[in-house]
Order: sequence, then C-alpha cells, then structure tokens
Amino acid sequence: MKSIPIDVKMGVDYLLEEQNILEVKDLSVNYISREEKVKAVDKISLNIKKGENLGIIGESGCGKSSLALAIMNLITGGEVTGNVFYKNTDLLKLSEQKLKKFRWQEIAIVFQNSLNVLNPVLTIKEQISEPIKTHHNFSKEQIARKVTELMELVGLDTRWEESYPHQLSGGMRQRVLIAMALTCNPKLLIVDEPTASLDRESKTQIINLLNYLKKKYKFTMLVISHNMKTIKQLTSRLITMYKGRFVEIGLTEEVIKNPEHCYTRGLLNSSPELFPYKDLWGIKGSAEEDTDKGCAFYSRCPQSNQNCQDKKPELAYVGVERMVACNQGGIITFLDARDINKTYKLENGNYLQAVKNTGIQVRSGEVVALVGKSGSGKSTLARVLVNALKPESGEIYFLGEKNENERATKMIGGMQIVFQDPFTATSDRLSVLEVVTEPLDIIKWNTPALRKEKAILLLQEVQLPTTSSFLNRSCQNLSGGQRQRVAIARSLVTDPKLLIADEITSMLDPSVQANIIRKLKELQINKGFSMLYITHNIDLAKKIADKVYVMQDGEIIQKGSSSEVFHERGYNYVSERTESGIRSFGGSK
Repeated sequence: MKSIPIDVKMGVDYLLEEQNILEVKDLSVNYISREEKVKAVDKISLNIKKGENLGIIGESGCGKSSLALAIMNLITGGEVTGNVFYKNTDLLKLSEQKLKKFRWQEIAIVFQNSLNVLNPVLTIKEQISEPIKTHHNFSKEQIARKVTELMELVGLDTRWEESYPHQLSGGMRQRVLIAMALTCNPKLLIVDEPTASLDRESKTQIINLLNYLKKKYKFTMLVISHNMKTIKQLTSRLITMYKGRFVEIGLTEEVIKNPEHCYTRGLLNSSPELFPYKDLWGIKGSAEEDTDKGCAFYSRCPQSNQNCQDKKPELAYVGVERMVACNQGGIITFLDARDINKTYKLENGNYLQAVKNTGIQVRSGEVVALVGKSGSGKSTLARVLVNALKPESGEIYFLGEKNENERATKMIGGMQIVFQDPFTATSDRLSVLEVVTEPLDIIKWNTPALRKEKAILLLQEVQLPTTSSFLNRSCQNLSGGQRQRVAIARSLVTDPKLLIADEITSMLDPSVQANIIRKLKELQINKGFSMLYITHNIDLAKKIADKVYVMQDGEIIQKGSSSEVFHERGYNYVSERTESGIRSFGGSK
C-alpha cells in the first residue's frame, strides 16, 4: 500500500495510507412524525481516510448525531437513503445479522449522555463484558482479564467493577463507554460529544485519554462535538454542519484560525474556549423550517442577498484543502486597504509620517479592533479610509472596487464613520431629526416622509425618544451620551455594510460607555454590518473584537484573531517592539 509522509501540521504522528476506510454517498435521514417528514441529514457525501481524525461541529439539531447513527445503521423511527461504504461494503444494504460482524469489531461508537446509555441495573463489569461475550469466544477467566485490562487502559480503578453507573462520576462513566467501544479493537471509532456535561478537569482527562488511545491503536476517529477545545485537540480535519448539510470543510487548524463560512465563524466566536474574555452573542435568530429553495442559512447570514434566498449553495473549493457552500464563495471582504501612507506638515516645517505602509482588512459580519496608544496613527488611518483625508499613496477597496470620490460613503449599503467627539460630530444648529436624516437628504434617498420614518426607526433602535419635542430638540441641548447615540443613528441610517467607530466612548462615563457599546454590538449582530472599532482601551477591545490590529508609530506591528493577540499569548508577543507597544497603552504582560 502506498503511503504519504507524516504531516506534522495536521498533528498526525504516524503514516496515513491512501485508502478511504469510509465513504458516504448522498446520505439522507428523514424522521417521520405525525405524517410529517423531518429532514435531519440532507444528501451529504463524505470520505474518511484510514488513520484520519475528523471532526464535525454544528449547533444542536444540525444532524451530527443522526449522521453518526446512520453510519452505524442504527436509525430508528426514520428512513435512510444513500450509501455508507465501509471498505467497499455498503452497511445500509446488510441484514441485522451481517451488521453484527461490523459493529464493535470494525466500527464502534462512544455515545453521549452516559447515564441514559448505560444499563442502570448492570454492574460496570457486566456492561463491559457484554460486547466481549457477543464477539469473542472467551472463557469466564479470559473475559474477566479483558475487563480488567480495558479498565486499566482507560484509567479506571478495578475496584469500580462491581459498581453501578449511578455510583460513578460523569467522567468515569465516559471512560466506561470508551472501554466498551474498544472491546473488539475497532478500526473506526465514532465519538459523539465525548466531553459534554463534564467539568473542566474531566474534559481534559478524556481528551488526553482519546489522544493516547488513538496513538496506541492507530484507529481512525470521527469526533462529533460542539466543544471547540475538544475538536481542536482531537482532530486534524474539520467539517461544519448546518441543517443536515456540510457548509465548510478544511484542516482544523486553518478553519479555526480563518473560517470561510459565516456560520462557522459564528460558532467559533460563540466559544468561550476560544474567546474566554469576550462577550458571547451567538448567531442571530434560530434555524428555520427546511425549504428546498435557497440557502438554509439565508435568514441568519450577515451577507445574504436575494440570490441566496432563491439558490441553494453547493460545496466548492475555495483553496487547496478548503471547501465552502456559499453563493458568494465564502466570507466577503468589505474593506481592503493596502500600503497606506499619510504625512503631516508641522508648524515648524518638519514632517510627521502618521501612517506608514499600512494595510487592513475587514470582512463581512466581523468586528475588527484597531488598538494602539494615542498618537499611534489610528484616527488618521480611519479618516483616510473614509476619504476624509487624502493619503500620499496606497489603495482602498470597498466591496472589491476602488473607493474613489467618497463613493463608499455616499451610498446605501456603503461605509460610515462615527467620530470620537459627539459634540463636534453633531451640529449644534441642527435638530435631532435633521442630524439623522441629513445623510439621506444628501444622497436624495426616496421621499422626505420615508427619510423621516427611517430616521425615527433608527432613533428607536439606539433607545432614544421619538416624541415630537425630542425630534425637534437642538443637539446642543443633549447630553454627551444622547449625542453619541444620535451620531450612531445618523451613521446607520444609510444601512452601511461597514461602520468605523473611532474612540466613540472615550469621552463618556463608564455606565454610558457600557450601554452604548452593548447597544452598538446588539445592532451589529442583528443588522449584520461589519465594524472597525478604534480604541486604546485593551479591555474593551477584548470584549468585542473578533480580530485585532495593533498599531504603533504609524505601523501595524501585530494582527490576528483576538484569541491569538490577547489570550493565547498572554501579551507575550513575537517581538519586543509589539510587547512594549501594548504595555505603553494599558496592556499587561
């Protein structure tokens, strides 16, 4: 058999043979309920190579467990169509008697929810013995030795042999299930939510145990979980599943670092294991009823359009080892600024280069924090991005087109900015209503009546009064918090796809600051716009950002996901310059 070299990046420490141990073709699972078909798995295809460690993630109800049961031909109360080939044998075509030769001996499953799976009236010894008796012609003494061997293998003291499931902890019961699955030395192990409902220490122990066992026995493993730490540490390839379909496939490390589907990103951003300090908002809405038309994720996607409502996306390659099911080819890049340079001439005749060869990207639906101390060039870069300042060199693209003549700021669905000082950002001479409708008046959007209606709606969404007296009140008679909310409503009235927020709470007291940030983040989730949040406040950036750019002396000196920049490295950055830059504006080592 021809082999390929060890791939250290994928975390595989033994040779992978070029052979599919499992091939799933056009598999569907439909459950019948009161004459209604509930689609759990929708025509999916999948290949698993011998020795591979594959993970599947998705929200509850996405079809993960149904897929595992269908592979084992254990679906009850439903119909299964398609093919499941294990070493060229279609398991779905076998009788129950013939299937017994494959279950446990070739394919075994470790179920979730151990209290329900284990028989409450049988001892641990009896439960582990059962598959041994079924599949081996062993004597009582051999069975007893095998049980002892398996319990020791999974780290269980043999004194628990005569105990019942309810007398064991959750982590211990999970070890019992793993021991049962290994009784016949299977070639493929399916592990369904192995760390669900376990405490942190038990989760770590189970993950370490499974890693040890797969290295010892070199079995292929399919791991189903919604716990990102479990997936990250147990798998080398990852599939995201939504409404019974695969929406993204790629190497685990690369998918977690740079997801290409909005749903995958939402799952990752909702994970406290990856973002321990961030406010967790989840994905807006909930999964709707199945339709045969359009993208199933349409109503929850921040970049969906009419085409997505009508066209069902198919998996397609977007890289060498990455596939995404998205009508727009994956997550769209809204803003792409390249090699920006901006220099000021000072009063003494000298020149100050405020921005030096700087680039920044913001993709659909994400919050990017641009952090750095005062004077690092953040606000200058923000003004260049919206054409409020002209750079000496560099290019700015919005939705793939060069942003010239303030194109992006003069359109519905474009780019807008909220400035730091709410008192200079909103004119004293204008009323609240006039300030909010002004961008629509400038571009002559629709009728004056509809402009007013839209402005009132935005004021409601930022939790401001919409009475006639407030709408006609001069902005100079508002508090700082109210003026900032008016400025936010003004920036959102054109339905921007990208909002640049430049230190918008730095002049406000902590209580007002918290309320405005929480409301802005809520609007960002519900409306689906992207945000470039500029701040010198590290703690604030940690709570809201998906990605982070660190700026110092006009240059970007660090970038990555917030977990990479803030959490995993603990401010111990790759360069001394980056580290000193963080400390200088409030970070800690």
